[in-house]
Amino acid sequence: MVAVLNPLAYIAQRWTPSPRVLRRAALTAVVMSVLIVVTGGAVRLTGSGLGCDTWPKCTDDSLIATPEQGLHGAIEFGNRMLTYVLCAAVGWAIIAARSVKPRRPGLTRLAWSQFWLVMGNGVIGGVTVLTDLNPWTVAGHFLLASALLTVTTLTWLRTHEGDGAPRPRVPRPVRKLAWALVISSVILIAAGTTVTGSGRHAGDSSDVPRMPFDYVTAAHVHAVFAWVVCALAVAMWLVLRVVDAPADTRARARDLLLVLLAQGAVGYVQFFTDTPEVLVGVHMLGSCLVWIAVLRVALSTRERPHTTARIPAQPTDPALSTV
Repeated sequence: MVAVLNPLAYIAQRWTPSPRVLRRAALTAVVMSVLIVVTGGAVRLTGSGLGCDTWPKCTDDSLIATPEQGLHGAIEFGNRMLTYVLCAAVGWAIIAARSVKPRRPGLTRLAWSQFWLVMGNGVIGGVTVLTDLNPWTVAGHFLLASALLTVTTLTWLRTHEGDGAPRPRVPRPVRKLAWALVISSVILIAAGTTVTGSGRHAGDSSDVPRMPFDYVTAAHVHAVFAWVVCALAVAMWLVLRVVDAPADTRARARDLLLVLLAQGAVGYVQFFTDTPEVLVGVHMLGSCLVWIAVLRVALSTRERPHTTARIPAQPTDPALSTV
C-alpha cells in the first residue's frame, strides 16, 4: 500500500532549502507584513476605506473596482489584492520551514500561524467595511496586523537559531528589563490606536464615527507611554554595556534607540502640524520598525544552540573484525 503524501510533504521530500533561502523566505514575510500595514494606512489616509463599499466583493455586482468608484475604489481594491501577495510570501515561508532538514516542527508551527493570522485579519477587514469603518474594528484590524508582524519577525529571527533549549546570554535582571520593554511597547501600540480612532483621517470622507476620547488627551497618553519605552530602551542600552553583553545584543539596543529617536521626532512633528497624511504614514512605518527592533533586542538576550542530528551507528563488517 502506497502512502499518499500531502503537497507540503511531497515538496519536502524533493527539496531542501539552504539556510540562506530559509532566511530570505522568512524575511520576505516580514517585509510584506510591514507593507500591508503601511498600505492599509494609505487606504485610511486617502479616505478610501469605503472605496469598495462591500465585502468580499468590491460592489454588490462586481468583484473588482469599477470606473465609477474612481481613485478611492482603485486604492482600496489594490490593498485587497496586496493581501494575495502577502499570502504568497507567507506560503513561501511555510514551504521553506516545512522542507528544511532536519525537520523543525517549532519553526513550521510559527510559519503556519502566519497563515491563520492573515485569514483572520482578512475577515476583520471585511467586518470593518461592512460596519462602515467602525473605529473599534479598525483598531482590531491594526492590532491583528501587528500580531502578524510579531509572528513573522519571530519566525525570521528563529531561522538564525537552532532548536536547542534557550540559554541566557545576559543576567536575569537584564532579561526582565527586556520583557518590561516588550510589554510597554505593546501598551504603546495599543494606545496609538486610540489616537487614530479619536482623531482625523477616519478613512472616508463621510461622517464616520470616532472613539469617545478627546484626541489631545489620547495623544498625550500615547506620548507618556512613548517616553516610558524610550526610558526603558536607554536603560537597556546602558545596562548591556555595564554587564558586557554580547556585541550583537548591544548593537540591537543601539538600533532600537535610533529608531525610537526618529519615530518620536515624527510623532511630535505630526502632532504640532495637524497630522499631515504623509507624516502619519511615516509614523505607521516607524511603529512597525520600532516593534521589530524591540523584538530583536528581547530575543538577543538568549540563544538557542543548533542541535546536530545523530548519525546512526554503522553495522560492524565481519570481514574487518579481528579474531
